[in-house]
Amino acid sequence: MMSKKNINRSVVTFVTGVTLAAALASCSGSSTTPTATTGATAPATTTAANTPATTASSLSGNVTIDGSSTVAPVSKAVAEEFAKVNPGVKVPVGTSGTGGGFKKFCAGDTDISNASRPIKKAEEEDCKKNGVEFVEIPVAIDGLTVVVNKENTWAKCLTVAELKTMWSPEAQGKITNWNQVRPDFPDAKLSLFGAGADSGTFDYFTEAINGKSKVSRTDFQPSEDDNIIVKGVQGDKNALGFFGVAYFEENAATLNAVEIDGGAGCVAPTSENINTGKYSPLSRPLLIYINKKSYERPETKAFVDFYVANKNKLAKEVGYVALPSEAEPLIAERIKSGKTGSTFHDAKAGTPIVDLLK
Repeated sequence: MMSKKNINRSVVTFVTGVTLAAALASCSGSSTTPTATTGATAPATTTAANTPATTASSLSGNVTIDGSSTVAPVSKAVAEEFAKVNPGVKVPVGTSGTGGGFKKFCAGDTDISNASRPIKKAEEEDCKKNGVEFVEIPVAIDGLTVVVNKENTWAKCLTVAELKTMWSPEAQGKITNWNQVRPDFPDAKLSLFGAGADSGTFDYFTEAINGKSKVSRTDFQPSEDDNIIVKGVQGDKNALGFFGVAYFEENAATLNAVEIDGGAGCVAPTSENINTGKYSPLSRPLLIYINKKSYERPETKAFVDFYVANKNKLAKEVGYVALPSEAEPLIAERIKSGKTGSTFHDAKAGTPIVDLLK
């Protein structure tokens, strides 16, 4: 799946990121100095006037990424722009789901893991057992978007309690019609589409709505591919599904986004509402996890530096919400301090990104 909007982007300005490289290298215990990211091994830079780079770098190699299909559009957009100035570096992006991605990452099979939820303690332990240390970086903010078919004229706003009525384990085989969710809804079959069990989207949604990840009814149509969920809801008047806001933005002409009442009234998944956490409890950070040893390789250093420098612009281009400006110095401090491990895994669903970084 390519990036979420067909935008003819000019080459994105690259900032060499010597400080970032030095910080992450120091956190890894590597003896590599900051100059390893400059000169012949550095991506091409731009002039002070922000003119596009015209000379390709001499870097070569592979940077492997797998994991969340939700984060994939951002990583693919970054990889696409990075390739323009680093044609010798291949950056394939897989989409095996957050859980599937962490299995590969903690086995040492990938360099970077895309994640639409924080790494779990059990996954962190797997990484530790295999000698995989990592740096955790938020790259964008998502609002899990509940969607219905365009012909659905009744479900304009749903409370968290109503979503729980639909999705709780107790609903299995029992809540099968719309009027069981709310009496004034039509007597029509309720068709549910959602993320598969290996997806971080599934974990985050079930924790936010049902109180615990992995706790959900199972008689729905699951998929690790958000595009399949999109098509399922598009094809059924009585369907409801959920996925990241970027997928809704791309399909807004054929789907309706349901406003969510988390206790303070109906709130739409707009950029402002997602960024501030007002779209609660379904606002969440999107993250990447970087293998510390992989970062010691010059091509991985260059790609990660490029990712961090350009994440806000590209996240917005593919339909997600850029991190708030207040988050940037906190991210810089996190990188400068060389902090490894996760500080996100105990976060409550819907917590604003700035609060998480603090």
